[in-house]
Amino acid sequence: MTDLAELAALAVRAAHAGAPACCRGDTVTLADRGDATVVRHGGVVAKAHAVDAGDGLAVRLGVAARLTGVLLPPLGPDPVELHGRPVTFWPYGRPVDPDDPDAAPWEAVATLLARLHRVSARGLPVMRGPAKAARAVGRLAAVSHPAVAPVLRAWGRLPAWARAEAPMPDTGALCHGDLHLGQLVRHEGAWLLIDVDDLGGGVAAWDLARPAAWYACGLLSGEEWGRFLAAYRLAGGPAVPADGDPWDALDVPARALTVQTAARAVAKAVAEDRPLDEVEVCTVDACARISDLPPEPVHGNPT
Repeated sequence: MTDLAELAALAVRAAHAGAPACCRGDTVTLADRGDATVVRHGGVVAKAHAVDAGDGLAVRLGVAARLTGVLLPPLGPDPVELHGRPVTFWPYGRPVDPDDPDAAPWEAVATLLARLHRVSARGLPVMRGPAKAARAVGRLAAVSHPAVAPVLRAWGRLPAWARAEAPMPDTGALCHGDLHLGQLVRHEGAWLLIDVDDLGGGVAAWDLARPAAWYACGLLSGEEWGRFLAAYRLAGGPAVPADGDPWDALDVPARALTVQTAARAVAKAVAEDRPLDEVEVCTVDACARISDLPPEPVHGNPT
């Protein structure tokens, strides 16, 4: 039996342990990557995490169980093991429709982030966003492509903390660590954040960085960015000032997420033996602009 089949069997078993009605339907693979394999059976989702999810995963599950109304709660307090990979179980939630970008719930995700960021991260693991960005850039060492050079130059312009080479300057806020619209689901009538793998204390602006980077790259409209930022501020989010220019706080994280996105895009295009698409070219072009900026110090948090 393959790992995927064994994970599916665990999902079926977990579904049958609950109400029988949740067990109807086929088992569906939602994701199958090196860092996460996710299957659904009825109303239960089973996720096999990366081997390096570590001891911090149990702590992160506890946070998700406590922060009702913000994070989707797990179906059990402890992961089980499948060939060295921790497996967790979750109720199924309906994701954002990728084919209807105009219906993206920007206000909802901004409000959830603001609520998350107001929670103290004392005693919790460090948010793993910079480490994830560093892994994405590190994969370019084995890639030969003209776009690699501007991506690496842009990476080198970032302060050490954003490259996971030094401690983050502020770890007081509870952060998601890998925020994008795919981390939002509708469950029991409410939008909730999912995926706690990178959750922890860190620079709260990191969670705003992906939409900020999309806006800076021209991939997110000014109207959508404005709605997101206004909702975050209205909900008392601490990552940016309550009014005025937010970019002193967002500058470094937005650059880091731009580089991470470009690094993944280049690696994926090379692996698939195809040219970069229009969106991927935009991210690489943004890296070229970043690499032309003056070296340290940069705006935002200190190194």
